[in-house]
Amino acid sequence: MDTQTLLNDLVKKALAKGADAADALGATAISVSHAQRLGKMEKLERSEAHDLGLRVLVGQRQAMVSSNDWDTASLDTLVDQAIAMAKAVPEDQYVGLADPDQLFTGQPKDLDLYDAQEPDAETLIERARIVEEAALAVDGITNSEGAEADWNQWEVNLVASNGFSGTYRNSRHGVGVSVLAGSGVEMETDYDFKNVIHGSDLGNLDEIGRTAGNKAVAKLGPKKIGTAAMPMIFDPRISNGLARHLTSAINGASIARGTSFLKDKLGQAVMASSITIVEDPHRLRGLGSKPFDAEGLANHAKKLVDAGQLTTWVLDLRTARQLGMESTGNAARGVGSPPSPATTNVHIEAGQLSPEDLMADIKQGFYITSLMGMGVNGVTGDYSRGASGFAIIDGKIAYPVSEVTIAGNLKDMFMEMTAASDLEFKYSCNAPTIRIDGMTLAGM
Repeated sequence: MDTQTLLNDLVKKALAKGADAADALGATAISVSHAQRLGKMEKLERSEAHDLGLRVLVGQRQAMVSSNDWDTASLDTLVDQAIAMAKAVPEDQYVGLADPDQLFTGQPKDLDLYDAQEPDAETLIERARIVEEAALAVDGITNSEGAEADWNQWEVNLVASNGFSGTYRNSRHGVGVSVLAGSGVEMETDYDFKNVIHGSDLGNLDEIGRTAGNKAVAKLGPKKIGTAAMPMIFDPRISNGLARHLTSAINGASIARGTSFLKDKLGQAVMASSITIVEDPHRLRGLGSKPFDAEGLANHAKKLVDAGQLTTWVLDLRTARQLGMESTGNAARGVGSPPSPATTNVHIEAGQLSPEDLMADIKQGFYITSLMGMGVNGVTGDYSRGASGFAIIDGKIAYPVSEVTIAGNLKDMFMEMTAASDLEFKYSCNAPTIRIDGMTLAGM
């Protein structure tokens, strides 16, 4: 029996046994991973899994159950358990499936999310070998923390009693390496990696290794820097975190609870007028792409921030009902959890200046390449993170700096952002180099 038929039968059983509504999510996955260090294999693993989750509603009561046992008798028991749980939990006036007229209909767009070619073990081993050897060949690299290569594919199936039935497949190829430079107490480490939908998009593996090695060597001999307010430059490897802070602050769950520092800012300027942030679930070969959301609703590209102005919350059905609004098609879920709002592919649009021009007028500043700690308060916007990077002197990167703290408030930081022109789509959330003026660095 195929997964879609199995889920459809499961939903019918739930309705026959007393559920007023139900939906079922099935996920099947295959993964292969290889790791090595200094040319010696540390692991070569393959796993296959299939899981499903059933959500039932009895009136305004909701319950979730999940299982990886797809035997008919076990699934019958699962239905009984779900209905018993739903009858025991408190009512929630905001739960419920989509109305039929809200559902995505038609043929999903071909987003090119699936690479049917499974790499064999030798291919993964070769990928890891190439990136590690390239990193170790960089002058100044003295050791390796290891290299990994992996491949995953999965299929998602969703069936609901409101008439929705949909499926899509995805794949992922990944490779990465981490190495050390220097010796004794004067050692530094760094990494590089790449994840893509299609193996053909991995590109030059040697470049991944060289980048990791060069980044580690560049960090050798860090110096101290004094405490001061100064402009900060966020490297693209970490500048996407600024977009993530924005999407977290406009998540419908935080807005409905009143626990976001942007809770009263819809339709207002929350960022510099040069900043636009886009979400696009239909980006071809996008790492976060999907043809419909986890409640069967259509999803679409939209500007979360348009020329600095906040245009929308990120909503699923439940948070939309709480706020008296319509879902934005941003429901996500796992087999063991109910839907909740989440973004897909997000990026900060590129600006006009190159990274070099962006910092050309900075007399003293800080170029940030890594951040540590979780010092971000989503309620107040207060921001304080451990950081390392490079001093900027007279518009140029000067010398490495480590063990400092950067601080500000996201409300102020967002209004002081300037984006460079070097946007690349490497992750599901992407940003170019970002400059923020007026932050404080706590150093020696």
